[in-house]
Amino acid sequence: MSSLLSERQQDDLHKALLDYFHSNGFTKTCQQFKEELPRPVDFDPEGDQKSSGLLVKKWTSVIRMQKKIMDLEKRLAQALEENSFASSVPGGAASRNNEDWIPTANPKHTLVGHREGVNTVAFHPLYSVVASASDDCTVKIWDWESGELERTLKAHTKRVSDCQYNSKGTMLVTCGYDLFIKLWNVENDYQNSATLRGHEHSISSARFLPGDDKILSSSRDHSLRIWEIASNHCVKVVSPHGDWIRSAVPSLDGSLYLTCSADHTAKVVDAQSGEVKAELRGHDNVVETAQFVPPHVVPALKELIALKAPELAAAPNGSLSVAYAFTASRDKTVKIWDAVRGQCLHTLVGHDDWVRSIIFHPNGQYVLTASDDHTFRVWDLKTGRSTRRIEAHDQFVSCISWGRQTLGSQENSDPNAPPRLVNVIATCSSDQTVKIWLPQR
Repeated sequence: MSSLLSERQQDDLHKALLDYFHSNGFTKTCQQFKEELPRPVDFDPEGDQKSSGLLVKKWTSVIRMQKKIMDLEKRLAQALEENSFASSVPGGAASRNNEDWIPTANPKHTLVGHREGVNTVAFHPLYSVVASASDDCTVKIWDWESGELERTLKAHTKRVSDCQYNSKGTMLVTCGYDLFIKLWNVENDYQNSATLRGHEHSISSARFLPGDDKILSSSRDHSLRIWEIASNHCVKVVSPHGDWIRSAVPSLDGSLYLTCSADHTAKVVDAQSGEVKAELRGHDNVVETAQFVPPHVVPALKELIALKAPELAAAPNGSLSVAYAFTASRDKTVKIWDAVRGQCLHTLVGHDDWVRSIIFHPNGQYVLTASDDHTFRVWDLKTGRSTRRIEAHDQFVSCISWGRQTLGSQENSDPNAPPRLVNVIATCSSDQTVKIWLPQR
């Protein structure tokens, strides 16, 4: 002790210990410790303000310092990983259109303006614009490049649950718990051009069908509705579930719909007949979202299936764009399905709370999932392992979205090369913020 602390430091420590024992009622211990001190100390429990509560203050400050050190070590490790990844990729991973980029812990922008939780985000397909829908009954339009708010759309009277741009970016669809679906004319200063009425309970999702001439919506009234944009009329009602339908998405060709529900299932529904082609049953709680696996992801997924479930490795019949599906649930898991046979092929386990959102990496090697545990995770599709965990928000992460804006062939050395997706990710949360994640330059 003498080699570590000076006599004055020893006396201060002894006084702090005596104060702790005295203030917490350890009278005998205090007296015994006082008697065993190598030299007497001037300790007055009533008048020594310098020693009062000192031990507790020091202890809590040490704990705070340890947390800060752990956070800095984590951020350093992620930065080193990012730099290592950047140096290993030809052309430089800092390039915004590098197809192998994966996000790190530091967002480029935090967009603040909503007054309640944000439920979903949607990128414009052509411009550096992202829309966010919130419990505050508004939709906000942001420039994700600069982080500036461009406009606020006010027409809904309750929670806005979903929004999406059409493929050309000329129209935005929104839906909410006020039972309305609204269409916004992007080219005419986002004028509210139509309001679609028909659902009898809260509307969960609204998506453009391929061709942009119809909209698919899902609702707590247990139904799917198909709306014709030209007439603003509902042209079909389908009820594949007996409970709240949390979301519905069309296949790439529009021939099938993938739905998920509070009844713990997801279903593949024929668009023409409304017949359920496959039921995906296996979750233990509400299924929050479901996505068909795009064709460019299938090769990596087949490697995972061959590794984890070789007896199910034979590819299902039919189009690759509807052969497989992912579902995410309140049971904290993500499941991978044979969407034709209705068989669960593998389960991704790692999140500590409800899983809310799924997106696929453009390179086909990863899937990203967002959760109420405040994080999003990056999963290697070939192994089924979580390769990166990002602390994204202070509260529940409601949605994660990948920018659909493309770079034309003029950006490439090969004039015939196809356009590539811009690397930009948006997340939103019940903490009322939207965050934009971009590669480091």
